Amino acid sequence: MHIAIGSDHAGFRYKEMFKKHLTELGHTVTDFGTDSEESVDYPLFCRPPAEMVARGEADRGIVLGGSGNGEAIVANRVKGIRCILAWNIESAQLGRAHNDANMLSVGERMVSQEDAIKILDTWLTTPFDGGRHLRRIEEIDALPA
Repeated sequence: MHIAIGSDHAGFRYKEMFKKHLTELGHTVTDFGTDSEESVDYPLFCRPPAEMVARGEADRGIVLGGSGNGEAIVANRVKGIRCILAWNIESAQLGRAHNDANMLSVGERMVSQEDAIKILDTWLTTPFDGGRHLRRIEEIDALPA
């Protein structure tokens, strides 16, 4: 799978951890930065992964920050993106199974490293259930921007 990733300074450490884990699993990762814990504005680093996913140039995307809230908001401003903010395994599983989430947002200040990896793995491996959930995604996609 090709995964686009971006973070601000507050998500930098987890971004690096995620990249290593994803590469070890055999995924291709495109990193949009940031490249340190020096303060930056998250929209500059979280919109490009969403745009790459929306264009079909990446299969999925990940954004990270301190809480993950702003990062998810930025990603969801891009048409065709369904970015979930996951704070535990169940939220990641339901985001994929029910919402076919093509992007994941995680807050580095909100979850432990161990839980973050479990969230990532769950999001990567959970299939979309389809059925009534597909109808709802189609309804979301039909809404005006």
